[in-house]
Amino acid sequence: MAIAVPSGVNVGYAGRVVTVKGPKGELTLRCAEPIDVKIDDGSISVVRPNDEKRNKQLHGLTRTLIANMVHGVTSGFSKSLEIVGVGYRAQAQGKKLNVTVGYSHPVVVEPPNGIDIKVEGTNKITVSGADKQMVGQLAAQIRAIRPPEPYKGKGIRYEGERVRRKLGKAGKTAGVGGGGGGGKK
Repeated sequence: MAIAVPSGVNVGYAGRVVTVKGPKGELTLRCAEPIDVKIDDGSISVVRPNDEKRNKQLHGLTRTLIANMVHGVTSGFSKSLEIVGVGYRAQAQGKKLNVTVGYSHPVVVEPPNGIDIKVEGTNKITVSGADKQMVGQLAAQIRAIRPPEPYKGKGIRYEGERVRRKLGKAGKTAGVGGGGGGGKK
């Protein structure tokens, strides 16, 4: 399946390296050995030499990675996180993100080049950029600072993420399970 190249995006292929330039930035990808890339006017095609299983796998992977690169330099990718908990908050300090989530110290996150972090209010974080993998990785690192816990649901979660809740001590019911003393009769 050919990948359509929108106007304003330049695609180059030299020495097994695909380069995609667009309004949101520039991304590169080194292609695996048997896979070849053909660039026609307005489309990119990924070609494999034969139908061996490994070549089929690399073909699909390479095609998806290049399609993500084209989408990233035109529209970009973003992940939203929300902070739940009393006293938990985030604030932007220049490019850095300062997260206060119940530790004795605030946690400072510095994004890599090409990735932006925005804070809306005190409990909503948006990570955006052209590289899908870097956006997802940084969002996962921020979530890992304080993942949502199952008893009260406090922590950092992806927007729309459903956290399975547990009942805790109040969920135990008395008298279930038989057991109990038993002395001499």
